Formats: sequence, C-alpha cells, structure tokens
Amino acid sequence: MFTYDEELFSDLHKDAYGFRPRIHNFYESTPEEKQKIWDATILDMNAEQEAEEARTAIKLEKFKDEVDMVINTFGAGDRATALKWITDGDKFFYSRQDVEGWVYNRGILFTDYGRTLVEELMKIVEFTNDEEDLEKATLSRMCDLV
Repeated sequence: MFTYDEELFSDLHKDAYGFRPRIHNFYESTPEEKQKIWDATILDMNAEQEAEEARTAIKLEKFKDEVDMVINTFGAGDRATALKWITDGDKFFYSRQDVEGWVYNRGILFTDYGRTLVEELMKIVEFTNDEEDLEKATLSRMCDLV
C-alpha cells in the first residue's frame, strides 16, 4: 500500500525545503521509488517543523527578556508601559494589520503569546492616519525589500 499523493507532493516539498520542486524525479519514478521519496520528504518536513519551533521559542524568549529588561532595568514599572516604550519609535497605520505585522516581524505572531500580545498592543499603540507618515513608512519598507 502506498501513502504518497502526487497532487500533494509539491506542497509537501515546499513545507520541507521552502520551495516548490521545478523538476523532480518523483514524478517519473516507479510507485516504490515515489514512496521512498515521499517518506524521506516527510522526515525532512518534520525536521524543518521542529527546527522552526525551536527558532520561534528562541525569538519568544528574546522578546520576553526585552520586556523584562525594559521593566526592570529601564524602570517602565509594568508590562503595558514597557510595551508602549518598546513600540514608541514605530508607526502604526489605520488597523490591526500593522500591529500583527509588528509582532510577525519579531517571529512570534503564530504563537499563543503572539496572539495575546496583538490584543495587548491594540489597546496600547497609537494609530496614525497621517498620509505623509504612511508614504514615508511605505518607502522605507520598500527600501528594506531591496
């Protein structure tokens, strides 16, 4: 019995290696060879997921340490003040999406902590509708992509 799925191999490959296969011998292989490739790719995908979880855990601890440092070393006094100080130099335009983007850039959005942090920040950050600020931020983000 074979467990591979030719229609899902491209998705599996992307999850395991970060890109879709352009040309891969999987598609021309015998059913037995396809199963071996499938099984090996599953193992690689599982290893990548574990590595991503480890990277996320490190980023989460780093952010928590930053909050603690702002409270204990810089005298913020409480978590809400610390988060306000940490986000003070950033501009948030219009909506929740900017807050989610801020948390995403720290690599922790897709954690329970990150989702809770978004809710906290929605009550703390100041939103701007200033078109000039928005244009500057957009240009700055475009330059970061280059």
